Amino acid sequence: MECEDFTPGSGRLAPRVALRSDAPSLDLNGTWRFRLSPTAGAAEDFAEPGYDDSTWAELPVPAHWPLHGHGAPAYTNVAYPFPIDPPHVPTENPTGDHRRVFDLPDDWTGGRLRFEGVESYAKVWLNGHLLGFTTGSRLPAEFDAGPWLKPGRNVLAVRVHQWSAASYLEDQDMWWLPGIFREVTLTRSSADVFVHAGFAGGRGTLSFDGDGLLSVPELGISGLEPGVEVTADVEPWTAETPRLYEGVFVTPEESVRVRIGFRTISIEDGVLLANGRPLLFKGVNRHEFHPAYGRAVPYATMREDVLLMKRHNVNAVRTSHYPPHPDFLHLCDELGLWVIDECDLETHGFTQVGWRHNPSDDPRWEEAYLDRMRRTVERDKNHPSVVMWSLGNEAGVGRNLAAMAAWTRERDPSRPIHYEGDWSCPDVDVYSRMYASHAEVEAIGKGVEDPLDDPALDARRRGMPFLQCEYAHAMGNGPGGLAEYQELFERYPRLAGGFIWEWIDHGLAHPSLGYTYGGDYGEPVHDGNFVIDGLVFPDRTPSPGLLDLKKVYEPVRFGFPDGAVVVSSLYGFRDLSHLAFSAVVEVDGVEVGGFPLEVASGGGEVRLPDLPEGDGERWLTVRAVLARDEAWASAGHEVAWGQVRLSSGGAPTSGGVLSSGGAPYERAEDARTTSRRVGAGSGVVRDRDGAVGEVAVGGGVFDAASGRLVRLFGVEVDGPALELWRAPIDNDRYSGAEARWRLLGLDRLTHRVDTVEAGDGVDGMVVRTRVAPAATDLGMRVTYRWIAVGEGLELVVDVEPDGEWSEPIPRLGVAMSLPGRFDRVTWFGRGPGEAYPDTGMAARVGRWSASVDELQTPYVYPQENGQRADVRWAELTGGDGPGVRVTGGPVFGLTARRWSTADLDRATHLPDLVPGDRVHVNLDLAQHGVGTAACGPGTLPQYELAARAVTLRLRFDPV
Repeated sequence: MECEDFTPGSGRLAPRVALRSDAPSLDLNGTWRFRLSPTAGAAEDFAEPGYDDSTWAELPVPAHWPLHGHGAPAYTNVAYPFPIDPPHVPTENPTGDHRRVFDLPDDWTGGRLRFEGVESYAKVWLNGHLLGFTTGSRLPAEFDAGPWLKPGRNVLAVRVHQWSAASYLEDQDMWWLPGIFREVTLTRSSADVFVHAGFAGGRGTLSFDGDGLLSVPELGISGLEPGVEVTADVEPWTAETPRLYEGVFVTPEESVRVRIGFRTISIEDGVLLANGRPLLFKGVNRHEFHPAYGRAVPYATMREDVLLMKRHNVNAVRTSHYPPHPDFLHLCDELGLWVIDECDLETHGFTQVGWRHNPSDDPRWEEAYLDRMRRTVERDKNHPSVVMWSLGNEAGVGRNLAAMAAWTRERDPSRPIHYEGDWSCPDVDVYSRMYASHAEVEAIGKGVEDPLDDPALDARRRGMPFLQCEYAHAMGNGPGGLAEYQELFERYPRLAGGFIWEWIDHGLAHPSLGYTYGGDYGEPVHDGNFVIDGLVFPDRTPSPGLLDLKKVYEPVRFGFPDGAVVVSSLYGFRDLSHLAFSAVVEVDGVEVGGFPLEVASGGGEVRLPDLPEGDGERWLTVRAVLARDEAWASAGHEVAWGQVRLSSGGAPTSGGVLSSGGAPYERAEDARTTSRRVGAGSGVVRDRDGAVGEVAVGGGVFDAASGRLVRLFGVEVDGPALELWRAPIDNDRYSGAEARWRLLGLDRLTHRVDTVEAGDGVDGMVVRTRVAPAATDLGMRVTYRWIAVGEGLELVVDVEPDGEWSEPIPRLGVAMSLPGRFDRVTWFGRGPGEAYPDTGMAARVGRWSASVDELQTPYVYPQENGQRADVRWAELTGGDGPGVRVTGGPVFGLTARRWSTADLDRATHLPDLVPGDRVHVNLDLAQHGVGTAACGPGTLPQYELAARAVTLRLRFDPV
């Protein structure tokens, strides 16, 4: 089979830079004729100009044909969806034949056909003449069209095979989506230029390679010849200050626009530097993805990505795991992002056969490896945003990687080389890892990591900067541990930061499922929802994880000594003069005063004026916002904030640590005596036969036999009852925690009532229970103490483990339900978004309000979500009738949903969640942490929820 060839292509022109030229060009995008065949062996007569394609379908180009009704997508993370037998592929090889008819202008001569991206193998004909073939899906290919063009009507024919030998090099944790998915043009441009623009000693240096002359009018540089270096007074390019100079490269045939950024990347004493200053990546990994178009991403969407990153304090992108569309890099140049540009290479599936026959160490593949690296470097070499070349991802080790590195180092010694897959680092300039634990990252930062067996390689590696090319897997609810990682990155100079995995959920839009993931198209081999692991949802709505990341990546920090605010800048390349600072004072979430802060450009201490007083919990919040419009956000955009409590009002002393979701409170020793300090306020309600059916305590009515609360202030309720289960988050499922919790039976608790005490000298009502699942002797002894307090009702819940609980538990709290009319929640606590023990850095203390629907976080795969943390009080209201106010003792975690935890547990797509006629409310003392164990470390020890004796206090009042 022709596509089973180690050769990366034939008939192609030498790779060159992606240029913005004034040379004539024809846009060949648009509607093409298309035919899909199940195998690769159909006749090639369709390439003849006279072939009748009138019965064929129409297909837009750029596009992936499975997203237009021809076949179906398939997702795998590691596994190849075909047998591992390189270079062979299945006979059943979906093949798309494409035809495009275009008219050539009368004065047109010569030209090149340029394909920006085709997956995975394209064979190209022009007017019936075979131009050649190309592989390397995310890389451009050009063919000389000049000899075969003719005046008037021309026919371009392209055969695209889904599978080819090249597919073994493209196993990149994403949807397999064949097609011509980037632009096709006929261009008369043939120029190539390599601009070298450095910055050192306060001045810029400029030279270039290419057949032409370079001018930079703004710098007074005109007619610069190749190989000649000049110096100039310039402003350096950085991601914080993306200063570009407009250059013009002129040849006899064309004039090319070149945007020049002066910057130098270097490594000194194991520290990564930009323009002589330490460079700390606050990065994300970005696959190219759109929920409707796959990897055929529109320019407006690319720009939206960059703007979202900038607005959330992201300063760097790793282009996982292939070069992006060239326009994305232009945007990074313009708006300011550091970029690790990664080659289109991954052979991850060979791990499943012990790396046997891995192409990385097979000399038959060397030219294919070098071809991919050449095309990456040559296309993107002029981008100042590109500060590092990456050889690829998860391709094992071997001679072909060494050959790529050697060629790259010779071609462009100005940029360090990255590759994570070989921890001995023989061919790279930085030490890179994935998902190293906090403890290991700290050891590397200190330079005390475990040594390599080879002393020379060990010494070489210890002299390298370290970065986490992937960490904090952003799958579903999470990631946790972000703040702890960032603290390490900032503490140790050797640590150059890292890149969160990853930017976007790859959920394909679907009319009935909402968004799809692996298995939704009947794939026999797939990796489920592992493709749903982004900081933004498929429609690019920021997730709570991205909001947390913005807080963690803040370039400004605030400290609060007595009577002052200390402002610290974490910018590496600019001061604070572009920011405006202000402060507000709130009492119980209501603003009582505000004022601007005068902050020096370098930061420092700012003394506070006399602050407003007030009865209640008093908080000072300080904000840093853009003082004027920037290219990526308008004036007033919030860059950073900080909070401190000025007076307690009896609440916790810190808004920074999630107490209601973190380690549970110790059991209050005075719980029983406290519960008796208020009078009983109880009465008996008898049925028609005079038997005791219900017991009234304050505003509550209880079933006399079970002690269950049935009405609260006239509102029908169910519960509250102890809850230990949460709908598993992705990190629970993939780490095995869910399986262990289900084995314990935490999802199927039974509640046994032992005693119900009311009246006859008993204050209020006391209900003693044992809560346990079947098939185990483990349980929880739970005592509910209800006491009337004025018009309200107090609940004290004592929980004591029964048996030897060795496994952390997911949740500890009570669950109840209210009628469906309760559609709004107002609370004083942390918000406005969700927060869990090791997440929620973006949540600040205040007074917030939302509908029950707005409290939900729409994770593509439904799971525990929406908890509001450190809630002091919450009011649930709506419809006709009284509302209910819940007050914590002192705080609690709150969730409210129109479906039960069991409903949420069963759901696999968002449309599975059908609102019912009840609102289900959880009032939690604590939850287990989130972690990042779907791919990476589990929950840090301080965020684990152990089963131990605790007390939860709540008070209910009518609204």
